[in-house]
Formats: sequence, C-alpha cells, structure tokens
Amino acid sequence: MSACRLCPRNCGADRLHGETGVCGVPADIYAGRAMLHHWEEPCISGTAEDGTDGGAGAVFFSGCVLKCVYCQNYGLSHIRSGVIRKDLVSENYLHHGQAGYQIPGKRISVERLAEIFLELQEEGANNIDLVTPTQYIPQIADALRLAGHNQPGDRKLTIPVICNCGGYESVEALRLLDGLVDVYLTDFKYMDHEAARKYSAAADYPERAEEALAEMVRQCPEAVFADNGLIRKGVIVRHLVLPGMVHNSKDTISYIYRTYGNRVWFSLMNQYTPYAEAAMRFPELNRRVTKREYDAVIDYALSLGVENAYMQEGATQKESFIPSFDGEGI
Repeated sequence: MSACRLCPRNCGADRLHGETGVCGVPADIYAGRAMLHHWEEPCISGTAEDGTDGGAGAVFFSGCVLKCVYCQNYGLSHIRSGVIRKDLVSENYLHHGQAGYQIPGKRISVERLAEIFLELQEEGANNIDLVTPTQYIPQIADALRLAGHNQPGDRKLTIPVICNCGGYESVEALRLLDGLVDVYLTDFKYMDHEAARKYSAAADYPERAEEALAEMVRQCPEAVFADNGLIRKGVIVRHLVLPGMVHNSKDTISYIYRTYGNRVWFSLMNQYTPYAEAAMRFPELNRRVTKREYDAVIDYALSLGVENAYMQEGATQKESFIPSFDGEGI
C-alpha cells in the first residue's frame, strides 16, 4: 500500500505513510459501526418466520473507491466530498485526515477487527458482512486469518464471511480474499458508460465490474444454502434500479444472465432514495423509481429466464436501511 493499486483507479497513494487515495483513507482501518443488520437479503439477515433473524454481522468501513452521488451511506463513504451528514455520523467519530478533511469512523487495528468478527459471531450473527471493504482488503484478509476463518487447526470464526462491495474491484485484490470469503454480495451498477461516469465518477465501471464478477464466480462458482435458507457459499449480484434508467438495468441483467445463467443470484432493488446531495447536481435523480419502471425491469428479467432472484415489494425506501455511524460495536 505504499503505492496503492488496490482498486481499478490505481492512484498510487502512499497510504502506509498517511497519504489518502481516491478512497479517502490511509492504510489505517476506519469503521463507522459493527452491528447485527436485519435489512439485508433474507438469505443473509434471516427471517423471523424460520428463526434465522439473528441478522448479518455487518461491519461498515469508512471510505469508498466509488463516488456514487446517490450512496445510502454517503456520510461514511464520501470523505473527499467535504460533506459529512451530521445526522448519520457522530461528532465523536470524526478524525482529521492529512489533507485537512475529516475521516468519519473510528480507527482500529487488524487485531481489533479480528475481535469484532468474533464478537459479532458470539452475538448470534448469521455471517460476517463486510460493507464497502475494497480499500482495506489486505488488512481484512489478515484479520480473517487472525480470527481463524477457514484456517487449519482450531477454527474460531466459523460463520460465513460475505464481501459486500460496489463491484468496482481489481482482480488482483480479490485474489487476496480467495479462500477467506465465502459469499460475494456485489453491486453491478451499470452497463452504461456515461451513467457510470456521471453518477459514480468511473467511466470504466462496466469493464472492471465484468472482470471482477468473473473472479468472484471463479472463487465461489455455485450457490450453497443451509437447510434454514441462509447462504453459505456463492455470488449474489445486487442491482439498484435508478430513475429513468430502465435501459441500463435491462442491459446489466442481460449481460450477467447470458454470461452466468442461474449460477449467480440476483437482488433487484427498487429502494433508490433521492438525497439532497444528488438532487442538487442531477435533478433527474430527484425522484423515486416508479412502480412501472421497476415492474418493467422485473418482467424483463423473468422473460430472460432468470430463476434465482430477490425482488422488493412495495415502498422499501425507508431510513431503517441506513444505520447511524456512531461507532457502536467498534
């Protein structure tokens, strides 16, 4: 990390000596919260009906290699933006970065991160849910080994580990997780290059997401579920439908299904929520996705032959999806 190449941006920042890359963080690990998260997909968070609602053991990491203007976790991810959502990030967990901006989250060691994993397991988590981990992949790999996950001998961390990422990953970095991550829960946001540039500052997103997904499927080629319905192995691709972008959703679903068939699971989401940060710059995003738009995407997926998919019903845009990043559990 002295010349960081962890993500496709290849910014070369000397993060070991305090420089920050596009992700906004140095090599030190920063995280905003660790908690039992009940609003992931049913096979991850569980359901009350089958008694598996222990929740996902989510660790929310600070910073992000993408700059999505509609990010739900904006206050934790958009460090370089100069905008900290004070309603979501406690003042007690703001640290000043080298360039004078604030890093939301609490700084922790690799050893502490391993302890957090084990604490979440002790609390009854169904899995370890690594939320936005890309900028810390080497440190996370060390922490998972330290916690004994998928290691020979006395295994301490026995629940599945889920890499919950934005899809804009480098193959080389993902290979550091080979054998340590059991499930990839990855976004695939765009096949539209202009939308990727405009809304996430990553015009090459489609190509990099294609490469990353291929590596994820190589590592976890088939989905495996426990008898109670919780996922143990596999790849789930999340796609958030954006206002006015049904064509992008159809192109994305088409590519993934025609490439992998029903080997990967889809999570097709209608929960897009317009925030002021996006609405001020992009008025076209200042509305929710309509039922007609979402239904068109679902109908298209079914027409292709998609069988393995999670779909959202009704009005799922609500604050319960967004925890407060107050340092709890860190």
